[in-house]
Amino acid sequence: MGIIKTKGIVLAQNNMGDNDKMITILTPDLGKIGCAAKGARRPKSALMSGTQFLCFASFLIYKGINSYNINSCEPIEIFYNIRLDLDKLEYASMVTKIAKDVTKENESSYNVLQLVLNTIYMISESDKDLDFILSIFKIRLLSIIGFRPIVEKCTSCNEKNNLKYFSFRDNGLKCEACGKQDKSAIEISEATEKAIKFIVWAEPKKIFSFEMSDENKTQLNLIAKIYLNNCLEKEY
Repeated sequence: MGIIKTKGIVLAQNNMGDNDKMITILTPDLGKIGCAAKGARRPKSALMSGTQFLCFASFLIYKGINSYNINSCEPIEIFYNIRLDLDKLEYASMVTKIAKDVTKENESSYNVLQLVLNTIYMISESDKDLDFILSIFKIRLLSIIGFRPIVEKCTSCNEKNNLKYFSFRDNGLKCEACGKQDKSAIEISEATEKAIKFIVWAEPKKIFSFEMSDENKTQLNLIAKIYLNNCLEKEY
């Protein structure tokens, strides 16, 4: 296959032997790939900085028998602030865990990678509430990978106004009349309705560009948590 040049973020790392490590990289073109980084744990290794957890880097790799191998790498962003804050690290780790679960090798992952990078950047550089950031990430990610909630109309009667409920059974918004008949639906505020629509439809770089009250953030967090667990059939 020869040498491949790509960019990606390190989602996970595991030590191998005395000096090597195996890392999982999310790339735009190759999807999620496992790469052996030989000698990366040596103090003076040129691979040390670019193969650490959360590092976004440019990689030169080649395909081995069982995995890819890193020939060289150049860090682009290491998200230093996250490494100094245990809370930020915990939330960033959750983002990478979810991203690792929903991506595969040899599939285009450009949109997921873009979202992951934007989310990690917000965790690192902004003062926004971390649960709020994670909630936005979850809803947008599900929209990207095929679980976009129906937000333009009621999932039952197609009513486009008065959408006051979110249904986990029917994966989307419901009008007041239909929502009251759906035991899986929870009542939401107008602000939460608008937030969900914005997260689903907004340009990638703008999805974090809004604020909500604490009460509405709690609603959004609950919806994002339950909806993610239901769609991925896994408890996060």
